[in-house]
Amino acid sequence: MSEHLTVPKTYKLYIGGAFPRSESGRTFEVLDSRGAFLANAAKASRKDARDAVVAARLALSGWSNATAYNRGQVLYRIAELLEGRRAQFVAEIRQSTGVSQSKANQEVDSAIDVWIWYAGWSDKYLQVVGNANAVSGPYFNISTPEPTGVVAIVAPQGDLRDAGSLLGLVSVLAPVLLSGNTAVLIANEQAPLPAISLSEVLATSDVPAGVANVLTGSVSEIVPWLATHADVNALDITGASDLDWVDLQIAAADTLKRVLPPEPGVPTPSIERIRFFTETKTVWHTKSII
Repeated sequence: MSEHLTVPKTYKLYIGGAFPRSESGRTFEVLDSRGAFLANAAKASRKDARDAVVAARLALSGWSNATAYNRGQVLYRIAELLEGRRAQFVAEIRQSTGVSQSKANQEVDSAIDVWIWYAGWSDKYLQVVGNANAVSGPYFNISTPEPTGVVAIVAPQGDLRDAGSLLGLVSVLAPVLLSGNTAVLIANEQAPLPAISLSEVLATSDVPAGVANVLTGSVSEIVPWLATHADVNALDITGASDLDWVDLQIAAADTLKRVLPPEPGVPTPSIERIRFFTETKTVWHTKSII
């Protein structure tokens, strides 16, 4: 009996709604929890990161000007697609981390719950974060949050059983998108398959091209360029604790980026993560005097 020829799959990047190879042509091997080969993935370069920022900037106006209700409905749709691909995500989590079937199912459940939790805030956080300010005089003074702009995100890294290869992704991406920001997400370096599958979900959902861009490869190689990129407005280095993140903050300061510092494990869902990636605009308006 003849033997079957195995053709290893090579996954690509997700930039501007398309799936390009790295412009450098580089790939790296993705291994399972036992060190066995799973697939090849594109190794993003500095040029790929720049392309992702360009795509995110082009998509910013349309996404930020959509109504909060519309963005919420788009995010709910992503949760539905995540549920539809449950078996795929469970398999990828088990392969990457070696956890049990029940624990992998639990992570997918948690990831969907977190995504829906953030989606529900899309048309509500304005009332919590914004406010009418008390002033002396015949004026109205109202503060309202607006999106920061293009946000570069480092997904949780480290011990995959703690980082949550899928849960970590949605915990950092959803709060950035719901308020109208666009994102360049650097996937978990050791376990990029859930991020690649998430990008396929994004591509088949109602998310406009360029709103979320996903890069795979070396975190230490890509992040410094994003930290100094003048067209990146904020930096979430949640997963960069193994890097010299103080240097990243210093580099980001040159272009006045706000930086969310690293933290261990998976971030807890919080209104503060939404607030962090918004800018407050205050409007004064005179009261009509009869």
